[in-house]
Amino acid sequence: MLDTARLVLRTVEAADAPFYLELVNDPDFLLHIGDRGIRTLDAARTHIDNGPVRMQAALGHAIWLVAHKESGAPIGMCGLIKRDTLPEVDLGYAFLPAWRGQGYAVEAARAVVGYARERLGLARLLAITSPHNTASGALLEKLGLRFDKIVHLTQEDPGTRLYAMQLCATA
Repeated sequence: MLDTARLVLRTVEAADAPFYLELVNDPDFLLHIGDRGIRTLDAARTHIDNGPVRMQAALGHAIWLVAHKESGAPIGMCGLIKRDTLPEVDLGYAFLPAWRGQGYAVEAARAVVGYARERLGLARLLAITSPHNTASGALLEKLGLRFDKIVHLTQEDPGTRLYAMQLCATA
């Protein structure tokens, strides 16, 4: 899908289930993104097929696997998600602990923002973070997104920070 200086972003596939299972059960993922209830490789494969693979086929974008270009190792996920609970597409990302703090998330997210602007022609892009995820908020602001408001994505949601940015001038 996308290449950067150090990364390759591509559609996640069933063969990536071991990596996906590790990522969605990382303590920081559980704390800041949420528990998806994925505990087995079969559940990971099913979630991949019913989530990112299906969204990519339907919309031409999804959350993509981020691989380290030199080693080929999967290090995280980054991409564009269309959630029923948000009016527009949002930027999402998550990285394994060993790959955080090295600029990989910014590098991947910049490529995804460029894809949203140039290839999809999106006028606006959203992103969400948990209220206490200051690192994620700082990354979004570095990309040019700005805090908009607190939203409640479900009745149980105590509050999620919504960020937004204009990508293209509207007619």
